[in-house]
Amino acid sequence: MNKTVPSSFFDQLYAQKADPWDFETSPYEDGKYRETTEALPRSRYSRGLEIGCSIGVLTSRLGQRCDTLIGLDVSEQALEKARARCAQLPGVSFERRMVPSDFPSGEFDLVVVSEVAYYWSVEDFARVKDLIADHQPPGGHLILVHWLPFVEEHVRSGDIVHEAWLGDPRWKSLQGTRREKYRLDLLERVP
Repeated sequence: MNKTVPSSFFDQLYAQKADPWDFETSPYEDGKYRETTEALPRSRYSRGLEIGCSIGVLTSRLGQRCDTLIGLDVSEQALEKARARCAQLPGVSFERRMVPSDFPSGEFDLVVVSEVAYYWSVEDFARVKDLIADHQPPGGHLILVHWLPFVEEHVRSGDIVHEAWLGDPRWKSLQGTRREKYRLDLLERVP
C-alpha cells in the first residue's frame, strides 16, 4: 500500500464499533496518554493542534494544558463522541479535515501527531511535515506517538515515521522514549 488510507476506512471502523481501538477502557492507552502529557515540557500552551484526535480521549487531557486546542479527524462519527467528551473544555474545538489537503490556518505552539502519520502516503507525509513546519513558531513543540508492531493498513512503520521526523533539520529532539509497542518523541521547532 502506497496511498494514504482513505477516510472511508475509518468511517467503516467507527460504524462497526464506536471505540475501535478501546481508547476509553484500555490500560495500555491510558498509560500511553499519561506518558504523552507528562512528556510536554510546558505546563501551558497557547494554541494546540491534535491531528487524528479520534473520539477525544487524549484531547480531553491535552485540552487541560492548552488555552485553545483544535482536534482534527476524518470521521464525523469519531468527532461527535469527541465533542461530547470535551464539552466542558471551552478552549477545545473539533473540525473534520483531511490532512494535508485541508490544514487549519494560524500558528500552533503544540502539535500532536499520535497514531496517524503511518496512514499517510510518502507524498502526504512530506506535505504534512512542511505544513506543520510552516505553522509552528520557533520553540514550538511537536510530539509524535506511534504503534510499532506491523499493521497491514499502515503505509509505513512507526519507526520510519519517527526517524524521518528526527532527521528533519527543522526540529531538534528533546526526548525519545521507546516502549514495547509504541514510541514517543518530543521535538522542538528550531529557528
